[in-house]
Amino acid sequence: MTQVSVLSSHACHLGEGPSWHPGRVKAFWFDIMERQFLEMGLDDATPRIHDLPFHATVAARVDDQSHLIASDAGLHLRSIDSGALIELRPFWDEKPGTRSNDGAVHPSGALWISTMGWRFEPGFGRIWWYRAGELRLIAEDLTIPNAISFSPDGRTAYFSDTTEHVIYRIAVDPATGLPMGDRQVFCRVSGGGPDGATVDADGLLWNARWGGHAVDAYDPDGRLVRSVSLPARQVSCPAFAGPALDRLIVTSAYEGYDAEKRAAEPEAGWTFLVDGPFHGLPQPTVLIG
Repeated sequence: MTQVSVLSSHACHLGEGPSWHPGRVKAFWFDIMERQFLEMGLDDATPRIHDLPFHATVAARVDDQSHLIASDAGLHLRSIDSGALIELRPFWDEKPGTRSNDGAVHPSGALWISTMGWRFEPGFGRIWWYRAGELRLIAEDLTIPNAISFSPDGRTAYFSDTTEHVIYRIAVDPATGLPMGDRQVFCRVSGGGPDGATVDADGLLWNARWGGHAVDAYDPDGRLVRSVSLPARQVSCPAFAGPALDRLIVTSAYEGYDAEKRAAEPEAGWTFLVDGPFHGLPQPTVLIG
């Protein structure tokens, strides 16, 4: 039995990048467009909202005291208690008019981070590998790179190009998280574009279908095996949460909506909880060097 409820009715312009911090027993996510970082226990009434000086998209856990934040201003270490920011690296993509987008930590401690054009320019999308201060370009010629996630054994990476309606897979070195070989089509998505994703303990890839009112689960062969309908049309990213990692947080957005469209879909931008017969994997900490 799968149930959908509302974690937060705070409407995010572009809700993205949810994560679960087991040491803090809290969920974190972003409103990219409003430069906000949201923090919330699953039983809290409302989220705590932190203003940021940049458009941030990824929060990778470093330890119980800090996150590594990826943004259009680079990589920063952020104190969870004080909010203090320490720059580790300026923004790394030399293409003009680009920002960070999706990201996830491989079991080796490497962070995969995507970048894209603010105007969704074809070919501007790239994916980068970061670990212990080293940064490498590992994929390019994309438009909106999303769905970065990894198989439980760390031997397969997934990512999408949302505008192409394709999720790719590629073999990776489990010791380093670096790609080995060329990407292959994992599945093609209809009824919306593949946005953020995460992989559960059984190896199912859970993907937010932007424009499709749904989160879909694919088996390791790329077959659609489950779909969960959500009230918001523009769902953006899922993440497993809770002490047992048996709940799914799903962010959404009202990006591109005018007043009439927002009135017709008041749930746009809300953050949802999905309860069902699934369990996530503990997310690795990132190595910052």
